[in-house]
Amino acid sequence: MPHHARRYVAEGPRVGIRPFTHEDGAEFTARARESRDLHRPWLFPPDDDDAYAAYAGRLIEDPDKAGFLVCEKSDGSLAGFININNIVHGAFRSGALGYGAFAHAAGRGLMREGLGLVMGYAFGPMRLHRLEINVQPGNAASIALARACGFWLEGFSPKMLYIDGAWRDHQRWAVTAETVTSG
Repeated sequence: MPHHARRYVAEGPRVGIRPFTHEDGAEFTARARESRDLHRPWLFPPDDDDAYAAYAGRLIEDPDKAGFLVCEKSDGSLAGFININNIVHGAFRSGALGYGAFAHAAGRGLMREGLGLVMGYAFGPMRLHRLEINVQPGNAASIALARACGFWLEGFSPKMLYIDGAWRDHQRWAVTAETVTSG
């Protein structure tokens, strides 16, 4: 698939992370369509041009959001995406993460590396103190990623988010800057 060479804001051995651009739409939506079976019923990333334009526009323009594409360094292809939503500054300095791997990259450790890079960027240049992930209890892969990156189970929120036509229960997983730098 074609990719767009962009400067990474952080790099690891196999992946780099960079902000979303409007130009990533064709590759992102193709990867989302290829990954429907992996994502459903947990996640519904945009899989057409109009939906991607609206989605990417919010991540690019809204100062309370930051969207990152996880890219394989070998060829620049998109392995997944990680968004920091509901960013609050001041005394709270927190954000809520959402993420998804694309099917061709699932199970290869690329998202674990990418999430580690996003955490470093959030706790470094973005000056956040806390990150939270809200996961539906049956989403074993997402829970495993949160746990592998040092998040701890903080609590349970019944009927927290409206997804796929119903209010869904979620587990809350969290990490703070101190636990990452001291761990």
